Amino acid sequence: MIYVALLRGINVGGKNKVDMKEFKAVFEEAGMISVTTYINSGNVVFSSRSRSRTKLAASLEEAIAAHFGFHIKVLVRDLDRIRAVVDAISPDWVNDKNMKCDVMFLWEEVDRPDVLDDLTIKPAVDDVRHVPGAFIWKVDRANTTKSGMMKLVGTPLYQQMTIRNCNTTRKLLELMEAAGGR
Repeated sequence: MIYVALLRGINVGGKNKVDMKEFKAVFEEAGMISVTTYINSGNVVFSSRSRSRTKLAASLEEAIAAHFGFHIKVLVRDLDRIRAVVDAISPDWVNDKNMKCDVMFLWEEVDRPDVLDDLTIKPAVDDVRHVPGAFIWKVDRANTTKSGMMKLVGTPLYQQMTIRNCNTTRKLLELMEAAGGR
């Protein structure tokens, strides 16, 4: 099966700096096949015979800790789940100079439709949608500081997610499909 590992807290703010070529090697040593990394923020597309995302995540967390000496949370998603997230992103939502669009990928413990009730959403500013495994947030860049979503940082919920912009999420789907997952 084709998967993507979304690593939380890699190469952000000068912390947990790693070379993605080195990450690729760690994944291969852990038994992953056809490993490809995308940008420097911890996105790894790979193939595995395993059908358990939970076991894969645990195995990869152990391999990363053993190799790099620090613990990183790893969220594993299969092709169908990434495709469902991308399909839920409105085609006109982009991440550019005028619009901010982020996908907050959720760990199982907090992945539920009513997770939106835990957020401060300002309907006149924020557009937020839940899809299994994530929620998607869109805001006009001019209104970012007015967004209620800015209160998310530092909350317990924030610790149970890893964030990618919509452009990156779409590219990850494209890489997964190119890896043989069409």
